[in-house]
Amino acid sequence: MDHPLHRIRMSHAPIAIDLTDGSERGEYVPQDYILRTLGRPMRAVNLMYCYYPLDKTFPARARYAFADQTVSFQWDYPYDDYFPYTGGLNGSRSGEVFRQMQDIRRHGQDVMLTLTCDPHVTDEHLIAIAEDLKPYGRIMLRLNHEATGNWFSFNKRASYKEVADFFVHAGDVIRAHAPNVRTVICIGGAAHPDAEEMMREQEFAPTIPAADIWAVDQYIALHWGWPYDVALPDGHSHRRDSAAYTYALTKRSFRRFTELNGGTAKPMYLTEFNADGDVTGPYEQCSTVDAFFRLLKEDPEPWLSALNFYQFRDRGRLGLETEDPSNAEIGVPQPVMDTFRKWIRDPLFQPQFSDCGAQTLPVKLRWGGAEDAEGLAIPLHFDGNPHFCELQFADDGNYMLELNGRWFYKAPRTRFVDLMPAFYAEPLQAPCDLTLRLFAPPASGRNADTAAPDGLLNSYTVVRRLPEIRIAYAPVEESRD
Repeated sequence: MDHPLHRIRMSHAPIAIDLTDGSERGEYVPQDYILRTLGRPMRAVNLMYCYYPLDKTFPARARYAFADQTVSFQWDYPYDDYFPYTGGLNGSRSGEVFRQMQDIRRHGQDVMLTLTCDPHVTDEHLIAIAEDLKPYGRIMLRLNHEATGNWFSFNKRASYKEVADFFVHAGDVIRAHAPNVRTVICIGGAAHPDAEEMMREQEFAPTIPAADIWAVDQYIALHWGWPYDVALPDGHSHRRDSAAYTYALTKRSFRRFTELNGGTAKPMYLTEFNADGDVTGPYEQCSTVDAFFRLLKEDPEPWLSALNFYQFRDRGRLGLETEDPSNAEIGVPQPVMDTFRKWIRDPLFQPQFSDCGAQTLPVKLRWGGAEDAEGLAIPLHFDGNPHFCELQFADDGNYMLELNGRWFYKAPRTRFVDLMPAFYAEPLQAPCDLTLRLFAPPASGRNADTAAPDGLLNSYTVVRRLPEIRIAYAPVEESRD
């Protein structure tokens, strides 16, 4: 079947939507499962890792390296209990962190790597990390986040000024060797919506012009004592604010960032956001998260560039799913999942598509990232809601496909993609025209030619043949009853 083709460009949403996948509170969940569950890719997926290579026990994870140590708080270990970053100096690029980054990128998403790091590592370590990250396109590095706090190991090993100076220096070294890496400074921000200054502002002022992206972490409700105690009335290991207060606090932080940068704004991210169900319960978690999203939707001032929901699956109540305590590979969807799914379909969080003109095959498609990619638009006509809608591929392309608001992944060896899930939640009510969109992120998850003039930022795929499209409006055989 022949279909007229157009080249299209995918660009950024008004506000990008990101998701954390795995942390000290939960395991990494493969992107195939998350895509099927949410129905669309995220702009970026955030990974939580630590790098303390000067410690004798590293790269053993803290919970295992110090299993005999008495711990009464999540951050009481000698180094942070995140997944160990196994790259770096004398490391290996075959470790779990690299497999996860590849999984994320082949599914059409960018990577945000949150890395807590010993501030005493040498430049050789930083250069090795830069070389590790070179093939991963427009990667964001959130180095030593929540840096104005006192819980992470890097804050216990250095003064606030030393942590800030390390961030500036590390960013310079890493970008010199991997210009594709964008650095994210995540600090406490404003302590109150009317505060003139941010927390530890004097020490961290140099990081603000040095960073590519500004960020704060804000939880409307949080039980930081988990899992070592239970959040109870009059307890001292949890707190709760209103959505409006949290919104005002985050926005004030952006304004102060801008003031300290001479009035020039940079992208502002909310890099961890949720309302902890340990404090709110499952129902008010939904209404509280919904209220924050509504404030974003109703605000006429475009100030927030991206929001990251923390996280997909959690052993506590900070996830769209909770981890089944009897089987870590099974997630139990929480009511907030429906709230999140509703909002990520809102135009506020949807990438934009623009028509670049008619196209014939073969075509060379560029993948720059989730906010800058070239694809193909294939117009389809539907006489009504289909009984069958499917694709048969004859090539080994790695594709992300979108139809009727639903996204699908085709792995290189996959030949068949069933598009019917695009109509389960939103069946067609009348004849209409829809567009099938096809993009080609790198099949390996890495940019293949980083030595090319634009190879650090872009990868290319040649599409020579379209899939065969089958649309049918009745069962194969009618009932004989």
